[in-house]
Amino acid sequence: MSRQLHFNLFLHDTGHHEASWRLPESDPYANLSLAAHQHLTRVAEEAKFDSVFLADSPVLWSDPGRRPSGKLEPTLLLASLAATTTRIGLIATASTSYNEPFNLARRFASLDHLSGGRAGWNIVTTAGEAAARNFGLDEQPQHRTRYERADEFLEVSTKLWDSWADDAILADKQAGVHAARDRVRSIDHHGTYFRVDGPLNVPRSPQGYPLLVQAGSSENGKEFAAKWAEAVFVAQPTLRESQDFYADLKRRAVAAGRDPDHVVILPGIVPVIGDTEAEARELDAELERLIAPEFAVATLATVLGVDADRLRLDEPLPADLPGEDEIEGHKSRRTLIVEWGRRENLTVRQLIGKLGGGRGHRTFTGTPVQIADTIQHYFENGAADGFNIMPAVLPSGIEAFAAKVVPILQERGLFRTEYTGRTLREHYGLPRPANRLELISR
Repeated sequence: MSRQLHFNLFLHDTGHHEASWRLPESDPYANLSLAAHQHLTRVAEEAKFDSVFLADSPVLWSDPGRRPSGKLEPTLLLASLAATTTRIGLIATASTSYNEPFNLARRFASLDHLSGGRAGWNIVTTAGEAAARNFGLDEQPQHRTRYERADEFLEVSTKLWDSWADDAILADKQAGVHAARDRVRSIDHHGTYFRVDGPLNVPRSPQGYPLLVQAGSSENGKEFAAKWAEAVFVAQPTLRESQDFYADLKRRAVAAGRDPDHVVILPGIVPVIGDTEAEARELDAELERLIAPEFAVATLATVLGVDADRLRLDEPLPADLPGEDEIEGHKSRRTLIVEWGRRENLTVRQLIGKLGGGRGHRTFTGTPVQIADTIQHYFENGAADGFNIMPAVLPSGIEAFAAKVVPILQERGLFRTEYTGRTLREHYGLPRPANRLELISR
């Protein structure tokens, strides 16, 4: 089969535009509704999306005055969604800085079993002082330290997932033997950050272990992705930046001894869809009018590492902003925003208008054909293996994308019309990982 697109739906309460909850159609309680998440996931599954994804953080994510900010625990929510779907992948975010490997390895192996092999883990290291204080720390660990811990966290997790051989369970009723004891092994990990004996108390799951996803674009983040990630979510606002990132990460994967085709790169795109350009632009303008500037400026200031009173709505960004090396969190996003604002000579007001839809992801306003053309152009010109679809408004945004954009791409032979596999790895064209402990024992 010729190369085809991959689509992930990024679930985000009423939509990715920060003012989406203010539209008459929006349910301001959708972030807490199982029924709302079930509907969105069914729409994506009927459109044959590879997966849905839930972001998460161990801290109140945004100013609760600005938009719906409460988050249900993602693996619990996805376990519920697994019961009402059959094929679509289910990806949850979890932090390596504020969890322990045994607990997370067990949680994701359980989700993989419950879903029949559809689980994925979006690995984050979690920036921010507020998160650190929720776990008894006076300050957040340094950026490099967080990635060093994450690297060992993945080393331990994969060992735990491999601590059961695939053929360990015999279920031999006549002999009275449920599992071969010598096929369930300790891992005896003694490292810098973790000491874990194992084995895991969950047998090896249908995918071997869940799909590993990553979204950081700093130098440390890209090195981590090249070593571990099987799918990468990335924010790049232009074609050239997407192409540069794509080529760089594929090169890093090769340098790490991996097949670059086994690292699926998915830029975010925020589609604002209308049957005509005028209709799409009218929706975009309405959303921009509903942005509350005081909240948006405060959020932008946090990312840039400055006090909010230094940002003037009708002036460009200050010339003396802290550099990427001077801040501990959101490094790559900070650089993306600053370069974007300066390249286009945007005022703070114009910048928050552009960021309101996708926080630095590519926002595209247009007709279904125009959006399909843009997706195809990225896909065929070394910028993407697919896209992280981030509708500005939900549920209407994904309903329109599924009904109007997906059929165009299917007619062009660029996207599946039916699922050909049952697991998330099969959807992304990725192999089931060999059991490393099994290979070592040989």
